[in-house]
Amino acid sequence: MYHYRITEQVIRKQKAMTGVLKKIMIFFAIFFILLGIMISQGFMLPGFLLVVLYFFYSVLSQKEYEYVLEAGTLTIDVILGRRYRYTAHVLKLHEMEVAAPSRHEAVAKYRKGTGTQKIAKYDYTSYEADTPYYTMIIMENRQKIKLLLDLSQEMLEVLKKSYPDRVFLTESAG
Repeated sequence: MYHYRITEQVIRKQKAMTGVLKKIMIFFAIFFILLGIMISQGFMLPGFLLVVLYFFYSVLSQKEYEYVLEAGTLTIDVILGRRYRYTAHVLKLHEMEVAAPSRHEAVAKYRKGTGTQKIAKYDYTSYEADTPYYTMIIMENRQKIKLLLDLSQEMLEVLKKSYPDRVFLTESAG
């Protein structure tokens, strides 16, 4: 088998009102702290709680994913707030059932709403409109899961060479 290590970083697009919400939290935190200084100390607690809420919201609203494909193993790490990292999945690719574009008929039975099989879904995509994402069906801990991934062309080519009967690169069933 080939010895390779491919790493890909995927940055999740922030939701539309995230920046506005952060500014509103900062404004009210400062407002309540100033009210606590000038009027009553009872206003300081909501101000400090908003500062803590802002910290947690800013960490949880910035998500990045790192895919590492190495010697038959796909590792997916989640990075929160550009500081906190944890490994979400370590997957053995020989247990993969299929990897295909999201609209491919090979993954049709796992689609939400119209599919016949319901399995746990994990979304590790960027939410960018111009980036195609792929659906991977694979076994993890003796349970079948569905992963939505933004795979690079290099990763797709390595997967196709290693598992040609399970990896589909185009929308049609060719």
